[in-house]
Amino acid sequence: MVDSDIYDILRSVKTIALVGASNKEDRPSYKVMKFLLEQGYDVIPVNPGMSGQTLLGQPCYASLKDIPVAVDMVDVFRQSDVALEIAQEAIEINAKVLWLQIGVINEDAKNLAEDAGLRVVMDRCPKKEIEAHGLPW
Repeated sequence: MVDSDIYDILRSVKTIALVGASNKEDRPSYKVMKFLLEQGYDVIPVNPGMSGQTLLGQPCYASLKDIPVAVDMVDVFRQSDVALEIAQEAIEINAKVLWLQIGVINEDAKNLAEDAGLRVVMDRCPKKEIEAHGLPW
């Protein structure tokens, strides 16, 4: 994926479901969620262990299917071996983008999502991409 595609994705999405959200401030998922909220995105934390709680002021859900609003992008902070299941859920909720974080690499998940019409970013971080491109725009 080229930088212009990343730029286009980050400009076009508004609502991001962050799968694997953590309430531990030293965790990358917490830092990225906080950063994305500061950039003006609507970020919805997804973590079954935190369902019903709030994280950074946002209600947390157990799964993508539980989110009551439309989701543009699914940002995955989970192990690569569960990315295929998350890709299937992203397809089922009609997300437009599947974003697999740095270190989350799963070609089957990528292919499944792309075949269903989702744009896929793999092994990259939206926070780092925004910082590298001098965003926000």
